[in-house]
Amino acid sequence: MAFTGKKPWYMEYLFILAGTGLMAMGISSCFDSAGLVTGGFSGIAILVKAGSGALYGWEVPLWLTNMVLNIPMFLLAIKLKGMTFAKKALIGDGSLTLWLAVLPAWELAHDLLLSAVYGGVLMGVGIGLVFLGGGTTGGTDLLSALIQKYLKHYSIAQIMQFVDGTIVLIGAFVFGVERALYAIIAVFLVTKVSDGLIEGLKFSKSVYIITDKPDRIASMIMNDLDRGVTGISAKGMYSGQEKLMLYCVLAKKQLVYLKEKIDEIDPQAFVIVGDVREVHGEGFIER
Repeated sequence: MAFTGKKPWYMEYLFILAGTGLMAMGISSCFDSAGLVTGGFSGIAILVKAGSGALYGWEVPLWLTNMVLNIPMFLLAIKLKGMTFAKKALIGDGSLTLWLAVLPAWELAHDLLLSAVYGGVLMGVGIGLVFLGGGTTGGTDLLSALIQKYLKHYSIAQIMQFVDGTIVLIGAFVFGVERALYAIIAVFLVTKVSDGLIEGLKFSKSVYIITDKPDRIASMIMNDLDRGVTGISAKGMYSGQEKLMLYCVLAKKQLVYLKEKIDEIDPQAFVIVGDVREVHGEGFIER
């Protein structure tokens, strides 16, 4: 399923609310209960909760640390980049803080690997929904954007990697190296799941075909697979021959049939297959 087109205004808020709810569940019920520090302000909140419990016998709630850390970030963002920039982060982080305060903390798994997997999937889906709703959750991405204003030779992604890496490293000292390694698994899953949701789950395949029988293969693709084909003039630099190279995009499930038919029509054909993350247009994701 891929989310496309202009969404009603209330759908954007529903995406943000649902996404931050899933994020809060992943943070409190998976990462916090297992001692997995995955970076971000949520990672700092887990560290503060563990440290305050060990030192003072009273654990600082996750929502409180998250709110306290984000308040100066929002004030700086308003001053340096304007209210429009900070407003989206304010909506996302406000709902995340609220969910962290009201949702009960369930221990979804007793196993560290399962906690990393469950938390990674919940966080990934949650972040994806928040971004699809046009919001952000503040945290280290907002902090990195502000730092980048002064360190312009570094990208926001590079600064964010450094900040989150530092938080994970501190988590390794507090909870141990083993949990830090499981936290890295969770970070990987968060990235993969959120990217897949944002870019669309309808992945496709692109195919380049160099053949001596372009008309027959193009006719097969258009008639049997109901896909469009583009002919590209090409020249073999070794042979010096002019050829018509075919290019098409099709669904993954159609690839096996395509290769079988190409082998029947021209066993000598040269076929190149690549991954396509998202396709807009007739027969794929409609605008």
